[in-house]
Order: sequence, then C-alpha cells, then structure tokens
Amino acid sequence: MKRKPSTEATSAWIRLMRVQSRVLDCVEQDLKKAGFPPLAWYDALLELSRAPSGELRPVELERQMLIPQYSTSRLIDRLVDEGLASRRECKIDKRGQFVEITEAGRELQKRMWGAYSAAIEKYVGSKLSDADAVKLSGLLDRLGCSCGEMKLPPVAQTNANTNETSPSR
Repeated sequence: MKRKPSTEATSAWIRLMRVQSRVLDCVEQDLKKAGFPPLAWYDALLELSRAPSGELRPVELERQMLIPQYSTSRLIDRLVDEGLASRRECKIDKRGQFVEITEAGRELQKRMWGAYSAAIEKYVGSKLSDADAVKLSGLLDRLGCSCGEMKLPPVAQTNANTNETSPSR
C-alpha cells in the first residue's frame, strides 16, 4: 500500500494551487487594465525572443510554455494574425514549420514587461523579503525536480540593453 500525503502536505498543496490561481488572475487583470493581451502572449513572445535565431518549432514553443498543443496552435494563430510572429517553412523538412518573432512582437513583449513587472512587485515582491523569495524559490525548486524529466526554465533573464529582468512566467 502506498503512503498517503500528510495533512500538512495536502494543506500545502491546496494553498499552492489557490495562490497560483489567484496571483495569475490578478496579473491577468492588471495586464488587461493596462490594455495588453493575456499573459500567454507575453510568455510566447518571450520564449521566441530567447531562442537563438528568434524562432522555434511549434512543438518547442509548446514545450517551453508547458501548455497543451491545441492552445499553442491557437495562440500562434493569434500572434501571426496580429503581426507579432510569422510562420515559415522548414527548408530541410518541408512539412515542418518555424514560428518567428517579428519586430512588432519584440516591441509588444518589451512594453508588456512594464505592466507585468509592476504586477509581480505588487503581488509577490511587496509581500516577501528578498530572503523569503529566495527561500520560496528553493522550496518550489524542490517540488519541480520531482516531476520526472521536467526541466524548469531559468527564473529570470536580465536584458542587457535595459538592465531589466524578465521572468519566464
């Protein structure tokens, strides 16, 4: 018989899920109030901008964002329709394609970062000391490492041009 989670572990799980949902909802609302598209757009544009040539195969983008394939396909369609990304055929594998960030996509991602970073500060940074944030990150890293082959992306990326830090999510 397998061991069941303790009351404390179950309570931690419930809190983790509730806090994640509430904070994401608040961040989404702040982006919406600032006139920006959903957070998933930022995430996709960030992942494309991080790619060495500014492009990824849809399956790579899906893997980086950790969202279902059908959601990624619709998201890519929207980004392409808005001129924030473009599709191009793979020269080696004619059936494959790449999604490439456009200059407009890079600009939107940079503009969204202002509202996104303010929301991170409002809902996380202002509530935790830096020491608490480091401690929480360590605890979350321990949870993330137990999910098989899942590799978490770096927590933050510093933009050399602006000295701003952009989170992966």
